[in-house]
Amino acid sequence: MATFSATKTSEATVEHPSDLVWDVLTDPTAIARLTPMVRSITTSTGPDGDLWHWQLAKIDVLGKSFELGFTELMTYDPKTRITFRHSPVGTEHAGTDGPYDLLDVGTDSTHLRIELTVTVDLPFPRLARPAVEASMHGVLAAMGAGFGRSIEKELRARAARRR
Repeated sequence: MATFSATKTSEATVEHPSDLVWDVLTDPTAIARLTPMVRSITTSTGPDGDLWHWQLAKIDVLGKSFELGFTELMTYDPKTRITFRHSPVGTEHAGTDGPYDLLDVGTDSTHLRIELTVTVDLPFPRLARPAVEASMHGVLAAMGAGFGRSIEKELRARAARRR
């Protein structure tokens, strides 16, 4: 087993108020539904706060399929920042770390920024690092693009229900 990692930073401004965006980003059921390749997110409370256990669908890396799950400790600065840190429960071969920042832009827009570092232990030699990490970047890009489209639809639907 070797350890591989990939980091992705994304930013966007959405035409929705931060309280609505916050409601979506702190809803594990919605996040699981909106994020490609995520089968489920279950939650529990640990001694340090909220734990979200992410279960991913099978992901192909260099001709092998992996079904990974990982647990994240979620901390919140209300309506401005969500920080997630890998907090394994038992043996986990994947994890993420980073912040999700929200910034009010006027009264009805929110600037979002996420910096996500994914680390995985996979049964590939270290020599495969460039290929494995390129594959990881591709998966992160696909997940991010799909999430971006889905959260915008979710925000529009929730905004319409508020009216």
